[in-house]
Amino acid sequence: MTIQQVLLLLLLWMWLPHPCHTEMFFRRTPDLRPKSFGGRALGSDEKAIHRQKRGWMWNQFFLLEEYTGSDYQYVGKLHSDQDKGDGSLKYILSGDGAGTLFIIDEKTGDIHATRRIDREEKAFYTLRAQAINRRTLRPVEPESEFVIKIHDINDNEPTFPEEIYTASVPEMSVVGTSVVQVTATDADDPSYGNSARIIYSILQGQPYFSVEPETGIIRTALPNMNRENREQYQVVIQAKDMGGQMGGLSGTTTVNITLTDVNDNPPRFPQSTIHLRVPESSPVGTAIGSVKATDADTGKNAEVEYRIVDGDGTDMFDIVTQKDTQEGIITVRKPLDYETRRLYTLKVEAENTHVDPRFYYLGPFKDTTIVKISVEDVDEPPVFSRSSYLFEVHEDIELGTIIGTVMARDPDSASSPIRFSLDRHTDLDRIFNIHSGNGSIYTSKPLDREISQWHNLSVIAAEINNPKDTTRVPVFVRILDVNDNAPQFAVFYDTFVCENARAGQLIQTISAVDKDDPLGGQKFFFSLAAVNPNFTVQDNEDNTARILTRRNGFSRHEISTYLLPVVISDNDYPIQSSTGTLTIRVCACDSRGNMQSCSAEALLLPAGLSTGALVAILLCIIILLVIVVLFAALKRQRKKEPLILSKEDIRDNIVSYNDEGGGEEDTQAFDIGTLRNPAAIEDKKLRRDILPETLFVPRRTPSAPDNTDVRDFINQRLKEHDTDPSAPPYDSLATYAYEGNDSIAESLSSLESGTTEGDQNYDYLREWGPRFNKLAEMYGGGESDKDTS
Repeated sequence: MTIQQVLLLLLLWMWLPHPCHTEMFFRRTPDLRPKSFGGRALGSDEKAIHRQKRGWMWNQFFLLEEYTGSDYQYVGKLHSDQDKGDGSLKYILSGDGAGTLFIIDEKTGDIHATRRIDREEKAFYTLRAQAINRRTLRPVEPESEFVIKIHDINDNEPTFPEEIYTASVPEMSVVGTSVVQVTATDADDPSYGNSARIIYSILQGQPYFSVEPETGIIRTALPNMNRENREQYQVVIQAKDMGGQMGGLSGTTTVNITLTDVNDNPPRFPQSTIHLRVPESSPVGTAIGSVKATDADTGKNAEVEYRIVDGDGTDMFDIVTQKDTQEGIITVRKPLDYETRRLYTLKVEAENTHVDPRFYYLGPFKDTTIVKISVEDVDEPPVFSRSSYLFEVHEDIELGTIIGTVMARDPDSASSPIRFSLDRHTDLDRIFNIHSGNGSIYTSKPLDREISQWHNLSVIAAEINNPKDTTRVPVFVRILDVNDNAPQFAVFYDTFVCENARAGQLIQTISAVDKDDPLGGQKFFFSLAAVNPNFTVQDNEDNTARILTRRNGFSRHEISTYLLPVVISDNDYPIQSSTGTLTIRVCACDSRGNMQSCSAEALLLPAGLSTGALVAILLCIIILLVIVVLFAALKRQRKKEPLILSKEDIRDNIVSYNDEGGGEEDTQAFDIGTLRNPAAIEDKKLRRDILPETLFVPRRTPSAPDNTDVRDFINQRLKEHDTDPSAPPYDSLATYAYEGNDSIAESLSSLESGTTEGDQNYDYLREWGPRFNKLAEMYGGGESDKDTS
């Protein structure tokens, strides 16, 4: 501690009230309302004894911080007017730091601080004091609070939150421009004395900058500070307490200040004339050189835009600003020709893009230079008339048709002839060819747009005198569509119809696709190849159609699968159509129309029988049938008798029959329906059941050749006997007429009249009407005849 600080502390001590003379007295204060103090005392008559509340005489204690003495620091004294000095009272202290930091003499009421106190840790302490009777331990005074306030001394220097500050200010700023504000803090009490009053001053950085003493704001102190001359500055600021007076404590900080750039410098070309060379073969867009103007500024203030403002080559060259290098790149705008012109002159201007109006007085922020461009002669390759060619051709053209012609010329004065060729790497299928002399491209194979819609060819042009110097040009061939494909089903349709389907029920929605691509878009029409009694097609007119049923109910037993031919046509010219067949299975469905089973065998076979088991059963059945057939054939072969019974004339001996009919009840041997149908009787045929009246002369049957087959002989003889009416037997055909339902009049036959006991009465015949009158006369008069006889 310096001598000045010691003197200051002594001066402060003299002006403050001395703690040794500070006391707090208790005195009685009248209270209109009697109050009890912590309890009640009972006398002999069991009545509560009340006493008046007594108050403390208030006086605040003060204590100097950072006490360095060897004894306890005296704070003050508590005293009650009830204290007679006989030691009957006891003083008690409680609250902040009571018993540890602050102690009290319970007899005298003196308060001492046991250690050094720092106000910056705690500025005041709140405690409670009480006086009690030592013998009865009853309070004689009510408890009251008091405060021990710590007096501050200047024991903390000002501090800055940062050791180093970074700030910036634009160059060329006017004097007094604010740069940055620095603020220091002091832990001492700002409300007591000048211990926390801070004054700022600049220790380093003059004469460029200054600082406001009260606020700490750093400002510029010189005009026209140029960044191009000096960019970085270091300023040291001091903060001192006690109002900056002698004996105050201080702290410092460093501020690094950077001058930021402003556009106060125009661009300048280092040369007034620039020479460039370019070959005449340079293609359009080729960079032939660059120009650059220098600018002392940085960033956007140094950005420059280049343009050609004058000259005889403004239409032949362009200039582009390169942002990263701030250069002007000169490029070829049009093809150059040495034979036409050999020298061009350009006037190029460079101008700042971001100009600050405050510095217009420094002059125009642009500059110009002259660029001279010399064109050099080269042996140029052929030049095509276009940069690319586009030919369109329909896919149905004939082979050898010319689809287009490319043209090229030799730009040199010699004008050498040109030869054309196709790069076969761009036409691997050799669909096209080119005439080497005139550049005509023609087809060598059929075109198909559905296979390839575009063909990208590359045509090579070379001088006949210098075939190594070639030029290429892209040729794009677009194949135009022709309606040469018929529409087809879009997908394979697995269609089924329920057995319980109703008429008009939708069973499938179909759509179509076509490889062709007409200009107006695809349009398909759906119809049936023929009228179908089971299904119909309804065109939705949106390239889809619906398959509907035409009747109620289908049966898997009758037909399990239907084939429905559907005709699909497009709308382009010429119209193309195709027939697609839908396979419609008949399936069993539930009430909601969900398919359950489509196999007809599922109705006959157990549900759990597998396909393999079914195949095995079928094979066994087939084998058994084959065995039975073979066994029957062998048995019949054994029982068969020979046709020839003797070795004599075979023509007269084949008369035996080994098959006998079963009579009129044998309906299995022949169909008796012919006998019941009178229309089957031919009138012209003679009856063979009676002897004919006319006797035919017996015909002499010609003898059969020796080589006649037995079967032919038999068939011939049978035919002769069938057509011979005189051939026996005569009664071989027994005819039976067909009799209808019996009459309601029952039988009129008298065959059974002999069996009756008496004569039958036929009088009821008269009741049947006029048709039966004759019968009634014949049978009704029987009795009169008998009587007369």
